[in-house]
Amino acid sequence: MNTRPALRVLSRARPSLRPIGRRTFLTIIEQGQEGWRLSFGRDPVRLSPGIHLFIPPFHSVQRVDLRECSINIPHLQGYTLDNVPITVTGSLFYRIIDGYKACFKVTDLEKNIQNFGTSAMRAVLGTFSYDQIIGDRNGINSKLNEMIGTSLANWGVEGTRFEVQSFQPANREVERQLELQMEAERNRRKQLLDTQAQINVAEGQKQRVILESEGHLQAKANEADASFKTVVREAEARQQQSLMEASALAAQVEEIAKSIAADKANVKAADRQRALLTLVELRRLEQLKAIAASKSNSTYFFGDKAALGQGGEAYNIDYAEHVKSGMGDRAAGVVV
Repeated sequence: MNTRPALRVLSRARPSLRPIGRRTFLTIIEQGQEGWRLSFGRDPVRLSPGIHLFIPPFHSVQRVDLRECSINIPHLQGYTLDNVPITVTGSLFYRIIDGYKACFKVTDLEKNIQNFGTSAMRAVLGTFSYDQIIGDRNGINSKLNEMIGTSLANWGVEGTRFEVQSFQPANREVERQLELQMEAERNRRKQLLDTQAQINVAEGQKQRVILESEGHLQAKANEADASFKTVVREAEARQQQSLMEASALAAQVEEIAKSIAADKANVKAADRQRALLTLVELRRLEQLKAIAASKSNSTYFFGDKAALGQGGEAYNIDYAEHVKSGMGDRAAGVVV
């Protein structure tokens, strides 16, 4: 009996071995996520991060990510407040704050957030000028939160910010006009800075002149004060010198009067008068000695005015000098 065909039939009828997936009755919710377990599609139960019971025929689980996420919005067309067509590429950042609403109040959450964020950002861009969009990121985010805050809150979502990644005019003509406008603005700012610099230089020169004049004024005042003090000190010195000379002269007269008085203990006025005349004669002799020692004198007069035909005191040097000068003037007249 031939059994080979029967073996072939049995071998063909044998079922193929396939790997059977392992079934588990546990599910894990990771940190930063939230789960909602449904029993036959109803009665949702919130699952916190950790291990939870999960029966496949009976349960179904929906997971939501509570961390901050972003949705890319490429090539967003819009108009600024000053009617400049622009193209913006950026990312809308959001965070789920209510997992229940995110799971059961809206379908295809990310797609709806992208659509609503695109419309909201186009409206937000229309409230800012071209220059404000470039530099006022905080203003854009604040305006975005005002516009989308209530609508996204119904879905349990909070819009945090919109980050502009690229920003440019929609066409080349607009870009050229903006370049010309920016160049004009730069020139205007340059002129303002140059004018301000000239004003600062002029102000500095004015302050310098004022300070120099005040310095000269103070210097003149100091010089005048110093001159005044010098004159006062010199006058005081001359006064003190005169007082000292007068005191010395009085002491000399007193000593001479004592030496020529008959009664040393009782000096009279007549004795002091004689002492004063004696002192004067001594001074005149000193003057004569000085005249004799001088090399500039060639003529000398001695005696009194009686010897010259006039009465007077002996050795009157002032009179002799007067006669000498008169004789010199007559000689000069004869020569002429």
